[in-house]
Amino acid sequence: MAPLLTMSGITKTFPGVRALDGVDLEVEAGEVHCLLGQNGAGKSTLIKVLSGAHQPDAGTIGWQGRTVRLTTPVTAMRLGIATIYQELDLVEHLSVAENVYLGHEIARHGFLRTGEARTRAAALLARLGHPEIPPETLVGDLPAAGQQIVSMARALSHDVRLIVMDEPSAALDPDEVDNLFRIVGDLTAEGVAVVYISHRLEEIRRIGDRVSVLKDGRVVAGGLSARTTGTREVVSLMTGRDIEYAFPERAAAPGTAGAGPVLRTEGLTRAGEFAPLDLDVHPGEIVGLAGLVGSGRSEILETVYGARRPTAGRVLVDGAPLRPGSVPAAVRAGIGLAPEERKAQALLMLESVTRNVSVSSLARFATGGWLDRTRERAAAHGGTRDLSLSPDDPDRPVRTLSGGNQQKVVLARWLLRECRVLLLDEPTRGVDVGARSELYALIHRLADEGVAVLLVSSEVPEVLGLADRVLVLREGEVVHTAPARELDEHRVLDLVMEGTPSC
Repeated sequence: MAPLLTMSGITKTFPGVRALDGVDLEVEAGEVHCLLGQNGAGKSTLIKVLSGAHQPDAGTIGWQGRTVRLTTPVTAMRLGIATIYQELDLVEHLSVAENVYLGHEIARHGFLRTGEARTRAAALLARLGHPEIPPETLVGDLPAAGQQIVSMARALSHDVRLIVMDEPSAALDPDEVDNLFRIVGDLTAEGVAVVYISHRLEEIRRIGDRVSVLKDGRVVAGGLSARTTGTREVVSLMTGRDIEYAFPERAAAPGTAGAGPVLRTEGLTRAGEFAPLDLDVHPGEIVGLAGLVGSGRSEILETVYGARRPTAGRVLVDGAPLRPGSVPAAVRAGIGLAPEERKAQALLMLESVTRNVSVSSLARFATGGWLDRTRERAAAHGGTRDLSLSPDDPDRPVRTLSGGNQQKVVLARWLLRECRVLLLDEPTRGVDVGARSELYALIHRLADEGVAVLLVSSEVPEVLGLADRVLVLREGEVVHTAPARELDEHRVLDLVMEGTPSC
C-alpha cells in the first residue's frame, strides 16, 4: 500500500537562504511521524509547504497515491490535511463553535445555522474528550489547553486524514499532555496520521512511531524508530556535534552569605490567582517556581514586574518598596521580565534586533530629543555579540530569528539595562536542544555575576536543574520550599498534585 503522504525533493529558497534543500518525507496512515531539528533546520518551512502556505521551488507531493499541488491552505484542508500551529490561529472574540467552522460556516439559503453549528461543535468536543467546553463560550475566555482542543476540533470538522501538530504540548501541564496523547492515540487508531513536532525528546519516545531529523534544510535521518533511537544519537544528528543533554555546573555558589535580598515580596497577593507570598531572592541566587499551569506562577512574575496590580502586599528591591502595578517603576528599579509569550509580549516582530534590544534603554541614546542611532546600534550589537546571537546582524528583523535567538534578544535587552532582578517565564519554550544548552549556561553566568533570578518552567527537570531553591505552588499557594538538591521530579509532581502547605 502506498504511503498516505510522500514529499520528494522539496526545495524552498528565500532571499539569501535555502530553507529546504531536497527534503524527502513519507508518512503512513495511522502513524505518528515526528519531525526533529534545531530552530532554523527547516521544520516550519516544511510544514508550511505541506499546509499550502508556501509553494516549493522544486519537488513533488504525493497524496494517497497521486501527485497533488497544495496551492493554498484551503486546498490542503479540502484534501484532508490540517495544521495546528504553535501560535494558535484562533479568533478570540468569536465563540468556540464559530472558530470550529470558521471559513466553512454552516448555512442554508444564505443564513447561518448557529444552533446546528453549536450542536456539531459539541459533538466534536465530546469526541476529543472535552464535552465540558461550551460551544457558545468565547475562545478568548478559555485557557491554553482549551484553545488547543478547539483547534483540534476545527481540524476534525473537515474530513481530516493527516494532522500536523507544531509544539502542541508547549503550554500544557502534565495532565493536559496525557490527555493530548490520549487524543492522538484515538485519532491514529481511526487511521488518521499525525506529523508531530516537539523539542521535548521524552515526548517523542512516548508518542512517536518514526522520526525524521532535519538539519540545515536537509533530512539527515529518516524513518528512525522513535522508541529505540537514543537521545545522544538524535541530538548529534540535530546539531552535528555531541552535546551533553544536561544542566551545566554552577561556576560559583549563590552569593547569599552576608547579603540582603535584592528582591523581596511581603504578603504579595492577587485575589483568585495566588495567596499571600513572602519571598526573598538574593544576589546570585536562582529561585524556581514549580507548579501546574494555573497555579499562579506566571501571575506572580507579572505582579512583581508591575504588569498586574496586587490586591495586597508589596514588592521591594534593595529594601525600597515599588509603586504597585507600575512596569516603569519596576524597570527603573532594575527588574526585567522575559515573558512566556515572547512574540506577543516582549518582541517587536517587525523591528530590527537593534531596536528590540534598545527599546527599554532609548533614553541613554537620546540627546536634546534626538536619537543617536549609531550609539544605539553599537550598544545593542555589543550585547548580542556577547550572547553569541546567530546570525550576528543587528539590522536583521527579529521575526527572522529562531526561537532560541529571539530569547537571547530579550535577555540582551535587560543586560543593556544592567538589571538586578531577572524574571524568566518558560525561558526555553520552543527552543531546540543546542540553544537550550546555551541559555542554561547564560542563566548561570548571569547569576554568577550577581543577578537575582526568579524562574518559572513547566518542565520540572529544568527547574531542578537550574534553580538553587524551589518554591512548589498548588492552586496559588506555596506548599513546599526546599533547596533544589533535596527534591526530585516525582516529589515535586506529588506536591503539585496533592501537596499540603509547608515550608
